[in-house]
This record gives sequence, C-alpha cells and structure tokens, in this order.
Amino acid sequence: MSESSARGPLRLAELIMALSLATDLGTGQPMEYGLRVCLLATALGAECGADERERCDIYYIALLRTIGCVADAPHIAARFGDEMVANAQISLLDSASLPDMLGLLLRHVGEGQSAARRVRMTLAALAAGPGERNQVLTAHCEVAERLAERLGMAPQIVLGVAQVYERWDGKGSPHHLREEQVTRAARIVSLASAAEAFSRLGGVERAISIIRERAGSLYDPALAELFRKRATALFAACDTASVWDAVLAAEPGPRPTLSGAARETATRAIADFADLKSAFTVGHSSGVGVLAASAAERLGLSESDVTTIRQAGYLHDVGRVGVSSAIWDKPGPLTESEWERVRLHPYYTGRVLARPLALAQLADIAALHHERLDSSGYYRGSPASQLSPQARLLAAADVYHAMMERRPHRPARAPEQAAEQLRVEARAHRLDADAVSAVLAAAGHMTRVTRRVWPADLSDREVEVLRLVARGYSNREMAQRLIIAEKTVGHHIQHIYSKIGVSTRAAATLFTLQHDLLDLNDAPQQ
Repeated sequence: MSESSARGPLRLAELIMALSLATDLGTGQPMEYGLRVCLLATALGAECGADERERCDIYYIALLRTIGCVADAPHIAARFGDEMVANAQISLLDSASLPDMLGLLLRHVGEGQSAARRVRMTLAALAAGPGERNQVLTAHCEVAERLAERLGMAPQIVLGVAQVYERWDGKGSPHHLREEQVTRAARIVSLASAAEAFSRLGGVERAISIIRERAGSLYDPALAELFRKRATALFAACDTASVWDAVLAAEPGPRPTLSGAARETATRAIADFADLKSAFTVGHSSGVGVLAASAAERLGLSESDVTTIRQAGYLHDVGRVGVSSAIWDKPGPLTESEWERVRLHPYYTGRVLARPLALAQLADIAALHHERLDSSGYYRGSPASQLSPQARLLAAADVYHAMMERRPHRPARAPEQAAEQLRVEARAHRLDADAVSAVLAAAGHMTRVTRRVWPADLSDREVEVLRLVARGYSNREMAQRLIIAEKTVGHHIQHIYSKIGVSTRAAATLFTLQHDLLDLNDAPQQ
C-alpha cells in the first residue's frame, strides 16, 4: 500500500461520526455535541426497551439529525448575519412560542447592520411569519433525507431523519405530524438533543426542568417522564474520557464497513453536502475531486493514489460549513476578521477528517489545498518540502476549478483565462509546475505533461528527503517536516544513498549542490 492510500477499513459509523462533527460546526454547536446526543439517545432507547434494530435507528438518526443544516444556511445568514449563531439560539427555543420567536428576531435579525436596516429586516421576517420557518425546515429535512439515502441508510433511518423537527402536539415541521405518527426513534432523538444542550448550559437539573416543562407539547410525555427518572444515570453513563471511542463502541447491530463503490458514493455525498453551504460553490468539491484524479492518472500515479486524491478532493471543503454563509456570499471585500475565519476552513477540514484512522491520509491531503510551495498559503504556511505530489495536484485542481466558477465578488473566468492564471502561479513557484500541466491537460487544454526527471532516477519524495539531508536535518526533524514516520525517512535515505552511490551525508550534500537540487524553502528557520 502506498503512503497516500487509505489505511484499513472504514466503518460506516466512523464516516457518519466525522460528518456529525461537521454539522456541529454548521449549527454553531461545540464539537462532539452530535456524538453526545447519540450516546444519550442510544442509552435512552435501551431504557425504553428498544430492540437492536430500533437502537440502530436511534444511533444513526442522532448522528444525522442536522445533516440538512446546509440547505437553509444562506437564507438564515441573510436574515441573521451569522446562521451558526442563530441556529445555536433557535435550538434552545420552543418554536411554537410567539414570545420566544419574537425575542429571537428582535435580538438577532440583521446583527451588524445599521439600525434602520435592522428594522426593515425585522419587519420582513415578521411578515414572512411561521410559513417561512416551515419552508426552511422542509428544505432542511428534504436535503437530510436524500443525503441519508446516498450514505446508505436504511429506510426507517431516512424516515426518522426527516422527522426530527416534528413535535408531539403536531405543531412541528415539515408535515405537522403528531404523537405516534412520529417514529419513536425520532422522538427519542429530539428529546435527547434538547437534554444534551440544556445540560451543557445548566446541568442535569436544568435539562430535566426544560424537558418536563415541554412534555406534551414538544416531547412525548411518557419519554419525558422516563427521562426525568433516569436522567442522572443516563448522563453518568455518557460521561467518558473519549466520546469518540464511546460512540464507536455503542453502535448496535452488525457495524458495516465501506469500501469500493460504497465508499466512493458516500464521500461524493459529503462533497455535495459541503457545497450546499453557498450557491456559488455547488458542484465545486465533486468537480475538484474528478479533475484532480484525472490529472493524477496523467502523471502516472497508481490506481490507489488516484482513488485517494479523488476522495480527498470530494472532502477537501467540508470545513466550509464552519464559516458563515454570510462570508462566503459577501459581494464586497472581506474584513480582516472575516478573512481569518476563511483561513480556518482547511483546519476544520483536517479536524473533521482526522479522527477515523481510515480517513487520516485523506485528511493529510485535503487540509493542504490552500497551501503553496513558497509558504504563502494557509492555514499552516507549509513549505514545498511538506507538500506531497497529491497535495500539489489537489491545490492546482482547486484553483483552476474555483476560477471557472462564479463568485459573489467576480464573474467566472473563461477557460483560457483560468489556464493562464494557473501558469502564472506555477511560474511564481506557488503551484507545482507538473501539477499545473497535468490539471490543464485533464481540463482539456493543450499542454505537454512531463514529469521532471531527477538525476539518478530519484523520485519526487526522495529529492525532498535529500534536500533536507543536505540542510543538516536529523531523521526525526525530517519525519516531522514531511509528516511521515522516522523509520520511513531512514528507508528513503538508504535508497537515496544507493542510487547516488554515496554513504555519507557530506557526499550526499555535494551531490545535491552539483545537481542544483536545493530549495530555498528548505532552509532552517532562525
């Protein structure tokens, strides 16, 4: 298996759990909120006497309950300025309470705007009334249903995901179902999500008080009473050093894994989830994945590496959901604080994907898509020596595809304009020249795709290691810079020395100088 290929089997639960972390970002909740809801809901289901299949339904509905958050993000951002702040507030309210909803509007509509504009926006929101909220939640639920289907969820889980905003009294959305028209699994998840949120803000007693107060309106009264009796024990059972490990261990049923076509379909679904964050990015992630994979094929990468870079492309922008749609859709220049938030989205991508071991290689590539060879990129400012061939391809594909798309502050570029800009970036040594050539060829531009031929038949990675050897780095320091194992560095050095016919660092350094292989970006920092 190559260094870039996925490590081991990927459990379906792991992928959905990673997606749950992304929806936490998109709904303004702390990371692992969705995982905690899953633990609490699954435990409450067991207290209800749910069999294995129903507990499996509860488990996945809890993880997927806010997967539709991207559907209404641009609309809520237009109303409130930051949909993530608004979503966090809305989740605590009784949606059928006029005072609660009016208070929300008066506090948050048009935040950051002038007083006059806030008044106009508030009046527009009041005029739209409950019908607008139902329309928003209908979109949320429809998107959640379709994404759940594409992720391979069973029909009863898809149904439950579509019912998480229904209420016991029939005043919920989108279909105003009441009482036992809502599946018990969905009712349990709705109660558990509120209980987790209020316990975080005010402790277990606060959660018990809110659930009791809303029993018979939002929540099934029998479930509310059971929760009241067992709340302390339920929360104690969910108190764990590693929520991630606890949720993995709590999965009921056969614990399916994803590989081949199923994994491809699931990662492509997450690409579309991320791109719904803005109308300007629809189709971006899937397009980047396909383009980067085609370029990788033209460079002769292995089939495993081609699959890895395609799926890294699908997932590279999942961190976008952690930045407000108001920023992505802003037609004018961004403020410095807004730019700081934008610069964080690759970091969010890395954090969301890093937890499942089988996605770690994808995370390593996907989180680097805004890095540049001259260290001018973000969020790490990584030098060329830390950017693998796959990361370089992904960066070039992302730039080209983005330029071909309309953005709020500019029109889409013509293909030749985009191609020329990519060549400019390569000449400035910000993007890799070979990666640019491969991407342009894959996009249909006439260009010669040639891989640079290094002396002594050295590979790209071996040249990167050799440069660091010449700079005097230790094996451990090289491993840290290249994000590989120290043992792997040792193997690379052995192969390099054998190829260039030396046995010492000094001779290897001389070889490096003789063949002009040094890179200024590899120089140690003072």
